[in-house]
Amino acid sequence: MDYFADNDYFAIPLFVKETLKRAIAEDEGHGDVTSALLVPPERQAIAHIIAKEEFILAGIPFVKEVFRIIDEDLELKVFIKDGSIVKKADVIAEANGIARSLLLAERISLNILQRISGIATLTSLFVEKIKGLPAIIVDTRKTVPCMRFMEKYGVRIGGGANHRFNLSDGLLIKDNHIKIAGGIQRALELAGKAHHLMKIEIEVKNIDEFKEALYAGADIIMLDNMTTNEMAEAVKIRDLYCLGSKKRVLLEASGSVRLENIRAIAETGVDIISTGALTHSARAVDISMKFL
Repeated sequence: MDYFADNDYFAIPLFVKETLKRAIAEDEGHGDVTSALLVPPERQAIAHIIAKEEFILAGIPFVKEVFRIIDEDLELKVFIKDGSIVKKADVIAEANGIARSLLLAERISLNILQRISGIATLTSLFVEKIKGLPAIIVDTRKTVPCMRFMEKYGVRIGGGANHRFNLSDGLLIKDNHIKIAGGIQRALELAGKAHHLMKIEIEVKNIDEFKEALYAGADIIMLDNMTTNEMAEAVKIRDLYCLGSKKRVLLEASGSVRLENIRAIAETGVDIISTGALTHSARAVDISMKFL
């Protein structure tokens, strides 16, 4: 399912809203004792969300939802759009309302914005590395529990694409499935009983396994931790096999994908490059909220 067919407008799912509510409850505990002592309940305030380094902004819709959940009367004026390059000292947004509510929203909002922007920024670096080549870069399920929707949004904002959101989102036969099923041929036979609209992807680790999966009718073949020479060979075999056929088997490269080697991987002719690094290795960017 493509939740982000239009990145400019999408409905935040209920399960994400519930996650944000739990994040607020986690941070608030039994109440902000500091604000209760120092900040009068009626005190109004204005605060700026400020970039402390250069990065690609992502996560504003979730920050808006945090503010809405905490206090519907809080106002958040956003000056920079998701997907934009933010410079150091840029004011991303201005918030105003009850000071206690702003203080509660501060850390949760920044945590989300820093992480999702970090993912978008790292993704953009990977995308730039293969500029001009037809391969697309996709994420994986290697995400922080309950943060997947937001993290995959960051990948999209950074110019990447999304792989499966969850286990029900696509049929992907991994090495452990193959072992349990009794081999590649048997695994594909069993998977063939799925819904007629569902494509079948299978993971292989060498050229022999690749040929077996190709001839057995896989729709997508994941080349796991293969060398670039092996990938290039697989592309040639695929192209010859699919020559004149209406069906084109897609090839996905996966495993040990880094900024240093992604260009070479894309140059082999694979269609998709998946890497968990987009989410599990992204550095949170530096953002602060300052009260005026």
